[in-house]
Amino acid sequence: MDPIRIAIIDDERSIRNGCKLILSERGYDISLFETGAAGLKALSDKNYHLVLLDLKLPDIDGMEILSRMRRIKPGLHFIVMTGYSTVQVAIEAMKNGAFDYLPKPFSEDELLLSIDQAIDKIKLIEENQYLKKELISRFRSHEIVGENQKMLEVFAKAKKVAPTDSTVLFIGESGTGKELFASFIHTNSDRATKQFFAVDCSTFSPSLLESELFGHVKGAFTGAVMDKPGIFEIAEGGTLFLDDIANLSLETQTKLLRVLEMREFKPVGGTRVKTANIRVVAATNKELKTMVEEGTFREDLYYRLNVFPIYLPPLRERRDDIPRLAYTFLRLFCRKTGKRINGFTENALSVLVGRDWPGNVRELKNVIERLFILAEGEMIDSAVLAAHLHPHQSILTNPLVPETLEELKEAKKRILEQTFAQVERSFLLNALRLCEGNVTRASERTGMKRPNFHALMKKHSIRYTRSLS
Repeated sequence: MDPIRIAIIDDERSIRNGCKLILSERGYDISLFETGAAGLKALSDKNYHLVLLDLKLPDIDGMEILSRMRRIKPGLHFIVMTGYSTVQVAIEAMKNGAFDYLPKPFSEDELLLSIDQAIDKIKLIEENQYLKKELISRFRSHEIVGENQKMLEVFAKAKKVAPTDSTVLFIGESGTGKELFASFIHTNSDRATKQFFAVDCSTFSPSLLESELFGHVKGAFTGAVMDKPGIFEIAEGGTLFLDDIANLSLETQTKLLRVLEMREFKPVGGTRVKTANIRVVAATNKELKTMVEEGTFREDLYYRLNVFPIYLPPLRERRDDIPRLAYTFLRLFCRKTGKRINGFTENALSVLVGRDWPGNVRELKNVIERLFILAEGEMIDSAVLAAHLHPHQSILTNPLVPETLEELKEAKKRILEQTFAQVERSFLLNALRLCEGNVTRASERTGMKRPNFHALMKKHSIRYTRSLS
């Protein structure tokens, strides 16, 4: 923390000099001002941590200085002084934002006690601000990566809503980063130093989820041998992320609505109402409005959650981010393990970009981790991708069961073509990798004529390159 800078504004020279003598011994940077006008100008032009302000000045009323500066610099702390000590003056000064009140004459101990308390508060505020910056910096280096226009719009909305206390609803497919953005909002809010809880509503039974969220009292159900606080109580002052909120039972929806509207709840089996100071960020991969029409989701809860909706695009709608994401995950695994992989070949990146990624960013990360483990060279190439990208994926692209002999034959033909196509592509890539991208040598090695080998390359959109491994 920088040296504490204190401004003393008082028309009495003895007060100014006496305070300076006492406070300078503590190592504080002291500035003295005899008039209100001089003090007001200095406070406006320079940065101070603390102001000792006389309320009775010859030119400007001290209360006016206090009021004006609290509007301009709300983080500036004031300790007001006056020889006209009345309770009413003290109350008015405190209402205007003064930290403390010193009636003249005051002792050295009284001055130092008030100064120490003010500085403790200033240091706490600065420490919290530093921690928040650290959290934000750490978060920015995490897994939210994206410069696609749709993602830039998501970032802009998240940044705008984060400092508020509004409820946010993320809408998007599984694996699009809903929890990461919920954490981003928490980190960029005034609740950043408090707890962030993430709850997947699809992993609990309705009764267990109620107990997790609202807690329960002893004897509420079989096995409830003691009182247990819920997340709404434990995470006081923090943020709660409710993922897959469409899976809430109607009874739990009713209780959640009460928390959002009234900021209060009752533990399971309890009679005493408890208050909840917690921000809710929800997420869904289902159409809640449709569920409202079907009667499976409360309409009033839907509108209460839908205060600030943010749509997260699937990875296939922002393919230009895939190379950036792939390299981010690759660097992450390199740092974790110490293994050195320099990157991806052009063909490998083309394969990654061309894929639809139904599991979105989560699936991409898992695939990159698998490829990283299996890669033996300095680059991840198309051969590694072809061999390990779909190790367990079904070759059936149409899940419908054939109903006629003709449909059965057509399905068989399609499956054979798809299976053979994958084998054929792997065959080409492997030959090229073994021959360092030399098409002539690769064709000779496989026993094929060069024109035929080249035709197969064209069929599978494999471009000639000298570096495939």
